[in-house]
Amino acid sequence: MDYGISNLSIVPLRAEASDASEMVTQVLYGEHFKILEVRKKWSRIRLAFDNYEGWIDNKQYVSISEENYTDFERKELKLSSDLVDFVTSQDNQLFSICLGSTISSSEFLKHHFEGKLISGILPKEHIIETALLYLNSPYLWGGKTPFGIDCSGFTQMVYKLNGYKLLRDASQQATQGEALSFIEESEPGDLAFFDNEEGKITHVGIIMKENYIIHAHGKVRIDRLDHSGIFNYEMRGHTHKLRVIKRIV
Repeated sequence: MDYGISNLSIVPLRAEASDASEMVTQVLYGEHFKILEVRKKWSRIRLAFDNYEGWIDNKQYVSISEENYTDFERKELKLSSDLVDFVTSQDNQLFSICLGSTISSSEFLKHHFEGKLISGILPKEHIIETALLYLNSPYLWGGKTPFGIDCSGFTQMVYKLNGYKLLRDASQQATQGEALSFIEESEPGDLAFFDNEEGKITHVGIIMKENYIIHAHGKVRIDRLDHSGIFNYEMRGHTHKLRVIKRIV
């Protein structure tokens, strides 16, 4: 099996081996992965962090050895904590990186980083502070950055920056943690999941104080949460039907 690492800021991971295919998630700077299949232009990969699979352009990553991959798995995860920052290559070229990029890989890539880092497991009360960094970020299917993010990418990245692993999709995240019986039992930082008419979980947000919720819907926004679901004042109605509340931390 082959292995790789992203040396660029934001790389799309696609459902099929085509530039026109749906973007299912993004590979941020410094993320490493297993290579499952290689074609002339594309490689099918499995991300180490969440085991998510998709197709990446062969020009948008560098190959690493199995030893390198194992070493990255052992290293403490160090992430960039500013909305935008830079790494500098050996020939003094600047590469922009975004919030949540993996800086623990920069030494291997021979890049220099002087910005702010975040690592380790942080207290639960830090989750809301992190979530607010993404406020008003536009909704983007498959996105994981402040410049475009979807609902589960938002919750995954917020938790990642606080030292916790969430799976990629809302339906997958709903399998994690401890279910709570009532909204009244929830604490800021707990996750609320919402389903569609077929009963499939399709949306997730982070609970705040006083029955507010921050979630990605059009943009990362703050709305009210009640026993029925999310109430949007601008639309004067409920936009999502509550299914379950989970405590991850």
